[in-house]
Amino acid sequence: MKIFGIILIVIGVVMFIITGITYTTQETVIDAGPIEVTAAKENQVNWPPYAGGAALVAGIALVALSRKR
Repeated sequence: MKIFGIILIVIGVVMFIITGITYTTQETVIDAGPIEVTAAKENQVNWPPYAGGAALVAGIALVALSRKR
C-alpha cells in the first residue's frame, strides 16, 4: 500500500504541474483516386486541477495509514 500511495502522490503532483496533453492526428480530407489530401488536427486531453489534488490527498492518506501498521 505504501508504494501505491507514493505513486499516487507523484501522479497528483504531475497532474498539478501539467494540466493537459496535446497530441496531433492526421485526417484524410479528400480521397479521390490517386489524389489524397490530409490535414493535421490537434486534439487535447485536459483534466481538472481537483483530480490531481484528490490523487495527492489519497496518496498521502495511504502512506500515513501504512506507517501506523
